Amino acid sequence: MKFAIETLLGNEGLRGFWFPTHSPERRRMDGARKIVCGVAVLLACGLVAAAQTQAPGAHQAKVAQAATSAQHAPLPRFRFENFTTANGLPDNHVYAVLVDGERIWAGTENGLAVYENHAWKTYTTKDGLAHRAVLTLALDKHTGDVWAGTMGGLSRISGGRIDTYTQLNSGLSNDVVYGVSVVGEEVWVATAAGGCRLNLRSGQWTLYNERNTPMNEIWVYGVSATATKVYYAVWGSGVLEYDQQTGRWDKYDDPDGETEMVLFKDQGLIHEIVTSVSFVDNILWAATYFGGSRYDGRYWHNFLTKDSGLPSNFINVIKGVDANRCWFGTDKGLAYYDGANWAVYRPSLTTGKPEMTVRDAQGKTTPVAVTTAPAHNYVLGIDFAGDDVWVATAKGLSHGIRQKQ
Repeated sequence: MKFAIETLLGNEGLRGFWFPTHSPERRRMDGARKIVCGVAVLLACGLVAAAQTQAPGAHQAKVAQAATSAQHAPLPRFRFENFTTANGLPDNHVYAVLVDGERIWAGTENGLAVYENHAWKTYTTKDGLAHRAVLTLALDKHTGDVWAGTMGGLSRISGGRIDTYTQLNSGLSNDVVYGVSVVGEEVWVATAAGGCRLNLRSGQWTLYNERNTPMNEIWVYGVSATATKVYYAVWGSGVLEYDQQTGRWDKYDDPDGETEMVLFKDQGLIHEIVTSVSFVDNILWAATYFGGSRYDGRYWHNFLTKDSGLPSNFINVIKGVDANRCWFGTDKGLAYYDGANWAVYRPSLTTGKPEMTVRDAQGKTTPVAVTTAPAHNYVLGIDFAGDDVWVATAKGLSHGIRQKQ
């Protein structure tokens, strides 16, 4: 599959990305540009008032308590160091980043790079990598192996050796791998033709698609696996949940269907087109091209630019820190949410100069003077190293070094 990226212009979101007509990437972009019909607008006028129902008092009190605690904690400030081909990266287009102790892995358009001892080393197809375009990365914390999902298969990097799994030599659902997550002795994979699971002990593969799960579409763009639950982000099918104990599937949909107007605020998943999921501290964080969602197992809370600090509803990646804090990677910058307040880090959309803005719980936005910013506004990957943050962007890899306040 040809996968070419020509140019990016920050304040216009994604532009100049050319994909094959029938590729899942084209489907993602087509869905993100759909226009709401007049009937939906009229319907919304009649339903919005009824849809804005409030959660019961106990839940409100719990949320308010978390928000009060967050209000007293200063939002983090960072000094960003940016890496490009000038510093040793094989390509400036970085899809994914993975923190592995003192090593930093970067999945790029032209190979897998690892940063160690202040130097970059690159793995390519000549070293056994499945494909030069590395879309996703995951760490096996037990063995130290790194798993790389690519446009041409799944690769495992173990002690310098690379083993590759494809549709031809394994049970991989599809060679286009968008997500990978490792828990225990199992590797969960999200592909362009459904999800799958590899049992490392037995070597057995299990496939998940429209035949044995509730997914309506098979374009799976992300996976977050834990010992109790596994979540898949699915194009046009919302979020799929797998219970590790019972082996049963559940599905979370947008109650508005695939319309781009929010008719039922906080009544369910914000949209059917889910691009990324993160499950941490029993909280599900979900990203879509039309906003973000948080789900605690009973109540939903949705995030939109009009009522939050999100710089854009077009969210490529989401990464939860804990039950209240989360990072959002959008097409217009990097955003951080502490449970009540927001911070946005980016080059200015108008001047390109470093910019940080803070939005408090009351909706007041304040600029913060900074001298550095992430390499680009189009954020594709996020990971943490202690208090620091690493950010994969369309024009380089960024290391946000937390500053003392």
